[in-house]
Amino acid sequence: MHQPVVTIPVLYLNPLEHGGKQFIRLWHKPDKRISRRLKETGVARYSKTYKCYVAHRTQHTIERLHQTFQGIAQVDTRYLNRPRRLRPDLGTVVAGENRQAEPLRKLPNLPVLRLQPLLHEGKEVLQVSFTYNRQLYARLKESGACRWLPKEMCFSLDTGSHGIHALLDRLQGVALVWLSATVKVKDMSVLRRLWEQSYHKDGDYLSCPLTYLEKLQLLNYSLNTIRTYHSLLVRFLNAHRDSGMRKIDTFTAEEINQYHRQMVQSQAYSFSFVNQSINAVKFYYQRVLGHQSLELNGVERPEKPDRLPTVLSKEEVARILSATENLKHRCLLQLLYAGGLRIGEVINLKVTDVQSERNLLLIRGGKGKKDRTTLLSKRLLESLRAYYRKYRPKIWLFEGQQGGQYTADSIRHVFNGCLEKSGVGRKVTPHSLRHSFATHLLEQGTDLRYIQALLGHQSSKTTEIYTHITSYGLEGIKSPLDNL
Repeated sequence: MHQPVVTIPVLYLNPLEHGGKQFIRLWHKPDKRISRRLKETGVARYSKTYKCYVAHRTQHTIERLHQTFQGIAQVDTRYLNRPRRLRPDLGTVVAGENRQAEPLRKLPNLPVLRLQPLLHEGKEVLQVSFTYNRQLYARLKESGACRWLPKEMCFSLDTGSHGIHALLDRLQGVALVWLSATVKVKDMSVLRRLWEQSYHKDGDYLSCPLTYLEKLQLLNYSLNTIRTYHSLLVRFLNAHRDSGMRKIDTFTAEEINQYHRQMVQSQAYSFSFVNQSINAVKFYYQRVLGHQSLELNGVERPEKPDRLPTVLSKEEVARILSATENLKHRCLLQLLYAGGLRIGEVINLKVTDVQSERNLLLIRGGKGKKDRTTLLSKRLLESLRAYYRKYRPKIWLFEGQQGGQYTADSIRHVFNGCLEKSGVGRKVTPHSLRHSFATHLLEQGTDLRYIQALLGHQSSKTTEIYTHITSYGLEGIKSPLDNL
């Protein structure tokens, strides 16, 4: 007679994540011996939430389980280290093949020198500040490009463009030069070198033609637009560096179209990036080279997705605004919401732009270089008066610790810190406060034309997007399901 085969029960260890921590979920077929042993040893505890025994996920716990159930049950860890899968609702994306290699290589991380205004013996100079580095200090001392100021304990440059050119010559491949936001450069040859200093320049590197930048400047394009167009044209030129500039200047619409078609097909670039690249390249051929006969209207543009802006509720806005005790930070965020301002408009505000007697804020040189006025909330005015008494800003309404304009990155940092403290678990940006301002005005019954003027929109179609996300007027509409 054959002896009956005795099968030993199995205790399965499964991964469990709870409260951001890793645990082990223990599962087994009904077996009183296993349940009793788990209860007696205390190696795991019963969870009413998960209706099973749970243990901390450590190597020590796993070893104890093996020892505890030796001869009683087989401890199976096959599922414990199984590769984690995405939840079905998260999904994943299989991107297209990027057949267009990145044409620009960046230099490795280098030390940074910062140029900022300094008043020395009644004359404006540029202070050269950097984290102390012996090699860099020696290079500056020997360069002759700048001079040492013993009283201020720093190097300095004259404000002429030749000084920055000489400094860049001496520091090429050794350090990067950054400008403070308060340093305004009109010489496009200096800006071109500053913008291209981080690129790896081999023998066939193609720099942006200076005539291109000067044409943009002549036509009064904003500096942000000029810098964006510059980077996109440099990318285009170096993607075709094997052809050389003479050949590139004779390209037809087909070559330009093919370049952007590959960008779209790779699915690695946003709609805005591809569209701006088309505009930058088109400007070079038509406005700089004068190839008006080039049919660039045939350049295929990706279709813009109709995405609705993210809007916060009034309760969420209140939680974000009250998440800081810093008076300056609170005023910054209140301005974004109370006036529907962009970040750039906030940092460009001057003390004189707060017109308290008229309850208005004057916005100078907004997007498209348009001036406008917007609301000055009474509550915001009280905060600004308290802020002025404490900080005494001189020219700009918000100034950095070293003087000069506050920076956009600083505002983003403040917002992200308050967002985290507030507990508002949504992916939003400072611009979401502007979207929330417009939506909440619409929900209060404000005419769309007034909202358009307050936001500084040129077209009413831009403002009409807020009619798609507001709940105003929907309360009285009854779903046909409710009538069944």
